[in-house]
Amino acid sequence: MSLLPRTRPKPEAVLDGLTTAVVVLDERLHVVALNTATEGLLGISRSMVLGKALCESIPHFVPLKARLTDANARALSFIERELSLKRGSEPAVTVDCTVTPFGLARQAGLLVEMQALDRHLRISREEWQIAHQEASRELVRGLAHEIKNPLGGIRGAAQLLEVELPSPDHREYTQVIIREADRLQNLVNRLLGPNQLPQNSWLNIHEVVEHVRQLVGAELPPGIELLRDYDPSIPDLYGEREQLVQVLLNIVRNGMQALQAADQGGVITLRTRTQRQVTIGATRHRLAIRIDVEDDGPGVPAEMIDRIFYPMVTTRPEGSGLGLPIAHYLVRRHEGMIECRSQPGETIFSIYLPLDTAS
Repeated sequence: MSLLPRTRPKPEAVLDGLTTAVVVLDERLHVVALNTATEGLLGISRSMVLGKALCESIPHFVPLKARLTDANARALSFIERELSLKRGSEPAVTVDCTVTPFGLARQAGLLVEMQALDRHLRISREEWQIAHQEASRELVRGLAHEIKNPLGGIRGAAQLLEVELPSPDHREYTQVIIREADRLQNLVNRLLGPNQLPQNSWLNIHEVVEHVRQLVGAELPPGIELLRDYDPSIPDLYGEREQLVQVLLNIVRNGMQALQAADQGGVITLRTRTQRQVTIGATRHRLAIRIDVEDDGPGVPAEMIDRIFYPMVTTRPEGSGLGLPIAHYLVRRHEGMIECRSQPGETIFSIYLPLDTAS
């Protein structure tokens, strides 16, 4: 009895199972196959490039045309280190590109493999940041618990004292104590974060984004414009509506306050897209929603860009430094991630929410 499978997997299925981006070329350097990872990496679809010349259909490879032609003619392998690939409006990605000749069933060609260096660097940086943020969060939570207990006692004592004081003038002081105790209690509750299990359900992400747009639109100062750029084809997401509203509110308000602090008008854009082959932590997701919150303000200072998701980190004197850490925590509860890219005149917070995490 044979233990071998009766059917072999199709080459396309094998390629799509790889996390490395792969393009297969024939002897004329025409594309005969590519996998899903390549589509995600380069922002293209296979229907656009199959059967076409590589350098014409994927202009990223024009600088390598001479080396590819030589490798094909002489059956030589080569590696192009740190090749920068531009992707339209998307940020460029840096890859190591390995080219290997092959010959199967009387057909010769080249196998082009692209390993995204940015992905590995980002995974390492993200894991490091998550570990540090969790440590910071646990420290802050411990301090918040220590503060919370005496706060209740202070407020209760002020209420008792208010009853005993005969003079209304003196009661003003107890009211100050009570108000400040309530303010600190609210701050402590924000530090502790949500303590309930999320009430997940299927939801339309545009309903969430539109709700936030309406809330923020009512408080926009003169000179600041809120725009939208949605992809209507995005499927429903399994998540908790109120938590996602809070995430977007915190990030949009952060952009609005940055524009206000710079004493300038500006534009905040809410953008939705789908993205294929997204790696979050150690998990690679086939499809994710990406929500961009972009503003044209002064940008995040370079020395703060790696710390903006830590508690109590803020550039504003009146800021609590809790909005972005809370947003980061709530996105992590959805098995997603937030990235920030910033330079003067352009700051983009990108929220990635995987579409394959419903249980």
